[in-house]
Amino acid sequence: MSSHQQTPADRPNVLIAGPLPPDLVARLDAGYETVKLWQESDRSAFLARHGSRFDVLATSGVFGADAALMKQLPNLRLIASFGVGTDPIDLAEAGARGVQVTNTPGVLNPCVADAALGLLLGLARRIVVADHAVRAGEWTAGRRQLGTSLKGKVCGIVGLGGIGREIAHRVSACGMHVVYHGPRPKSDSPYPYYASLVDMARDADVLILSLPGGTATHHLVDATVLHALGPAGMLVNVARGSVVDESALVEALTQRTLGGAALDVFENEPHVPPALLSLDNVVLTPHIGSGTTETREAMSQLVLANIAAYAAGRPAVSPV
Repeated sequence: MSSHQQTPADRPNVLIAGPLPPDLVARLDAGYETVKLWQESDRSAFLARHGSRFDVLATSGVFGADAALMKQLPNLRLIASFGVGTDPIDLAEAGARGVQVTNTPGVLNPCVADAALGLLLGLARRIVVADHAVRAGEWTAGRRQLGTSLKGKVCGIVGLGGIGREIAHRVSACGMHVVYHGPRPKSDSPYPYYASLVDMARDADVLILSLPGGTATHHLVDATVLHALGPAGMLVNVARGSVVDESALVEALTQRTLGGAALDVFENEPHVPPALLSLDNVVLTPHIGSGTTETREAMSQLVLANIAAYAAGRPAVSPV
């Protein structure tokens, strides 16, 4: 991203793109001149009149920042994003405009990895199905629902970055054998590398997705990969919904050519394919991978630190 020099902006004008966590919004309100864009009835008209006031955009992986928005903010100098994913932010446009982009990497890795393990255990041990059985007074029926042991199974991790490595530690503790796929092998990784995702899916019992979204990974997990994973295979996605061909996934799950899936993300959030809702071989959560009090606070602190650094003319704390 741009390496332009920051100049102090004592009290930046901050445009808040969408409803970020209330405590973060409150702290932004306390420290800066802020406007909440989502509360404007006619956003385009508001930006046409006032867009030049703002030098900071506070956003997230949900709300992003596209080229059209940046063009309405001619004096924008910093995009501070709450979250690690940058696929909804037009980084090329930001770079061309000399706009620094920051995110909140690292601090969410352990909790997203915890969520991945929780989803995997929930799916493999049929915890959600068993919970429903107990609530329905079907104790005996619930006990007949046998799960799958993770010990000795092969876990293929797609994307061995910070989150992927944390996932590897956790599934290894469950007795799984870790292999991984990515654009290139990691020289410091002790795990076997697969250049071919299809080959890894064929050899794996579980695929866990922890790769970035964006055009380069769009529908990377397609019908061919799902077929290779097979009728006993399990898919866990804590990455982005866009990395999976969702229509192919729904078909594989309904036809039972894939054993099961545990999904925290979807292609068109918050829309979840209705066909998934009645299946007992899926676990569904509403994009809560980083959703712990501790992690969200650490993410908020990074957003605030990046804006404070900009205001003081210092380098960004966590530049993209």
